[in-house]
Amino acid sequence: MRSSAFRFTIGAAAWIAIGVAGYLLLNSEQHLKQLSTSARAFDQHAREAIDAFAEVRMAQQAYVAAGQGIGFWMPKVTASSELADTALDALRSSAGAAARGPIDQAVESSKELATVERRVREYLKASQQLMAGDVIFTEGTQAATAAMRQVETARQAEAQSFDASVANLRKQEAIALGAAAAVALLIVLVLAFKPREKVDLPEPAPVSIAHASSPAEQPRPRPQAPPSVPEPTIAETFKTVATLATDFGRVRDLDDLSLVLGRAAETMDASGVMVWMGTAGGGELRPVLAHGYSADVLARIPPVPRSADNAAAKAFRSGTLQIVLARPGKSTGAVVAPILSADGCIGALSAEIRHGAETSETTQALATMFAAHLSTVVAQTPEADQQAAAQG
Repeated sequence: MRSSAFRFTIGAAAWIAIGVAGYLLLNSEQHLKQLSTSARAFDQHAREAIDAFAEVRMAQQAYVAAGQGIGFWMPKVTASSELADTALDALRSSAGAAARGPIDQAVESSKELATVERRVREYLKASQQLMAGDVIFTEGTQAATAAMRQVETARQAEAQSFDASVANLRKQEAIALGAAAAVALLIVLVLAFKPREKVDLPEPAPVSIAHASSPAEQPRPRPQAPPSVPEPTIAETFKTVATLATDFGRVRDLDDLSLVLGRAAETMDASGVMVWMGTAGGGELRPVLAHGYSADVLARIPPVPRSADNAAAKAFRSGTLQIVLARPGKSTGAVVAPILSADGCIGALSAEIRHGAETSETTQALATMFAAHLSTVVAQTPEADQQAAAQG
């Protein structure tokens, strides 16, 4: 063991073990990067498909709405249907085994929705508005909702598959690191060992067991993963959203709307929500209704110019969802969804989201849906009532 050649050999073995572990870790991280890219692309296509089916459903219902023209909405149905089919094709090409079944079901639902659309157009061509409305609000709504639910199921299945793959790769990395560390530690101990030379002095006391198990030589405990927070299931979320959609349609006054708005805030895990409406000229946004804020706070909020550099104004200008990321220890995150009508953007729904969930696609989708329901309720509220609600 005193030979320099022996020490060089086992030292080289240690470096080889470390190198192999590093190579395995590098390959593993590259694989993880590819998996993450694929998962993000799948999630984006799923989101596009769900939005497209929602637009088809809304545009079909507008066929029989008072004051709406089918010449405006039929091209929108066609374009949204094509977008949904394109997204489904992309999902099918990249779906794993668990997500392939729900995607195939969504494709069948999309075909059924296309059949419903042909029947509706035939009824409208024959001036049979009641028959067209009956088909739209029964078969059309069921087909679109089923397609959205199936795409969401596929998205969840793909996310679970991604999590399982990541966990497996992390486990392999831990094994590689542990093996390399064990080899390196063993070689270091061999190199550090030096036989005692024979001398006339009394033999030293043997090394105690406590010294052999000193903290410096003990393996570091593996950090424990934080306990997972239980989340509502997809079925529970759909049931809650469906109930709120029904309640939005039954709103009769501002008191009813305030109660429904509070339940919507609970669904999004929001500490506060606020409804902003554009003025008659569209130059400013004014807060007209809120939940989670006192009347004094609401009354002190000044109008926001359309050109202001904040999320509410940006959502009002662009008609797109805005996200404000949380700053730990300073401020919570928020999402701002535009309130869209046939005439364009008429306001915005802002929500302060707890626990950093502003980046959750579920939270963003809920805010978008609640804003869509508000467009049919708030837009019909007289401006005087809106100002009264804003003042207390």
